[in-house]
Amino acid sequence: MLIIVLGVLALLCGYLFYSRLPEHMFMPFRDDTPAVSRTDGMDFVPQKRTKNLLIQFLNIAGTGPIFGALMGAKWGPIVFLWIIFGTIFGGAVHDYMSGMMSMRHGGASVTGLIPRYLGKWVRYPILFLMIFLMVMVSATFARSAGDLLVEITGISLDFWIFLILLYFMASTVLPIDKLIGRLYPVFGVLLIVMAVVIVGGLWFEGYAFPAMTLENLHPEGDDYFPDMFITVACGAISGFHATQSPLVARCTVNERDGRMIFYGAMAIESVVALIWATAGLAFYGGTSGLTYALASGGASGAVYDISIAIAGPVGGVLAVIGVIVCPITSGDTALRSARMMVQDDRGLDPTNLNATLALTLLLSVFVVGLCLLDFSILWQYFSWLNQTLACIVLWTATVFILKTFHKRLYSLITALPAMFMTMVVTSFIVSTGQGLGLGHAIGIYAGAAVTVVSVMLYVREVMR
Repeated sequence: MLIIVLGVLALLCGYLFYSRLPEHMFMPFRDDTPAVSRTDGMDFVPQKRTKNLLIQFLNIAGTGPIFGALMGAKWGPIVFLWIIFGTIFGGAVHDYMSGMMSMRHGGASVTGLIPRYLGKWVRYPILFLMIFLMVMVSATFARSAGDLLVEITGISLDFWIFLILLYFMASTVLPIDKLIGRLYPVFGVLLIVMAVVIVGGLWFEGYAFPAMTLENLHPEGDDYFPDMFITVACGAISGFHATQSPLVARCTVNERDGRMIFYGAMAIESVVALIWATAGLAFYGGTSGLTYALASGGASGAVYDISIAIAGPVGGVLAVIGVIVCPITSGDTALRSARMMVQDDRGLDPTNLNATLALTLLLSVFVVGLCLLDFSILWQYFSWLNQTLACIVLWTATVFILKTFHKRLYSLITALPAMFMTMVVTSFIVSTGQGLGLGHAIGIYAGAAVTVVSVMLYVREVMR
């Protein structure tokens, strides 16, 4: 329990103090945000900051802070340090910068921001990659929620996938305040209550909370670097979040609210990840039991078992509903993001409902196709692509700071986590069997070499 308390306090301090550093760059704030200057009743809709906070929280949560935290806990309590400090210095900064950059550029999607600062040549590769990732996220989250609903109800998967996709399409086509704006605040509260139920149940039932150690406790001896930093994404840093922040940036009335909405939502998500990583280790008695449970029943099975055992039938259903809400409320906004990216790139009017519906139907066809396929191998690459996108967005933010603000050393706020993530994603793809498979040592050397080159390029840009 002490780890959770200290972790929450650290995240709170990060929000209260460290978050003011990137916020200070943007002062003085601009009065006319895109939500006000470009109001269209569809995507650009002024909303209260508390509602935007809960929408952002549900957008970015997905299954990442739950499933990813459980899988990351296989390395032991060392995962807590990545969740806490990765969020404070990396993930929350990443989310804040992507949201604020979008506001400063008229609500631009990440596919518009990256080419603006990293070069026009990346425009179409980034656009196609982002649309592919968003469709994959929608399909995977629909499938993960559907599988859990089948386990609870016994009703066929086809039925649940059909209902989920209908909701996805409705939330993509309708104005953001009509469905998302009304449901997400309720779902956000539900998800927070679910986390409280789990941690309260652990304490009340007398489970032994894991003691902090830096030792690698992975049962199979897998190296924690870089694997753990790829496995735990949404609970620490996730490139997917950069695709979601523009949705809320288009609804934010005051730039001053950005710190609470973007940095704050990531901090809350990390508390959820902290709780589930703790729950996995406490409930299964350590990394060996957790690893066996994940291998036999998958992450959704582990969530179901933990929820029912700890919280009882009523509390367990509440907790499981919260876990179902997570993927559904990220899958729908992933599809909405894909729709917005295409419309932004082609200059299409989102208020043209016929064109918007046609585009949504086209994207939904690909979602259905992926839901019907066994793409478990393909999904293994998503974690790496997700963290690679986070790395790209951090470097984009670094160039943005250097070109926009007078105090160039502010760029270290994003450059330092960008350097770290460069090391992580390069080492992983070179060493793992999912990539070049050259082994851990060569992967580390390759990651270090690429990172050194990126540092040299950064220093050269700063000295200009």
